[in-house]
Amino acid sequence: MKDNVSGCAVEEAMRLLGGRWRIVLLSYLMAGPKRFSEIRRAVPNISQRMLTLDLRALEEAGLLTRTIYAEVPVKVEYQLTDEGLRLRELVEMLRTIGLRLRGQADAGGAFLAPDAVDNSL
Repeated sequence: MKDNVSGCAVEEAMRLLGGRWRIVLLSYLMAGPKRFSEIRRAVPNISQRMLTLDLRALEEAGLLTRTIYAEVPVKVEYQLTDEGLRLRELVEMLRTIGLRLRGQADAGGAFLAPDAVDNSL
C-alpha cells in the first residue's frame, strides 16, 4: 500500500477503505462474524484472490480480526473490531445513497420503479 505523504486525513481513510470491495466487505461483516466461504457467497463478483487481499488489508488496518479454529477442516472466521464497528454510520450512509441512486425503497423495503422515484432529493 502506498504511504499517505500529504498527511490528508481523507486520503488516509481512502487509502485504507478505498477500492471496489472493502466497504462492501465491511457492510457484510456488520451483521457479525462470517466465514470466508460465507463472505465469498455474499459477494460473488469478487475474485478469491481479491477477497483474500482485501480481508488481509482490513485486518492490517485494525478493522477486523481473523480467527483460526483448530478444527478439521480448518475454520477461519472474520469479525469486525470495535474500530471496524465504528464505521457502521458510514456504511449505513453509503447504503442509503446507494438506495437513492438505484431507486427509492418503499416503507416495506420493496424498490420502486425508477419512474416512480421522487428525484427531488
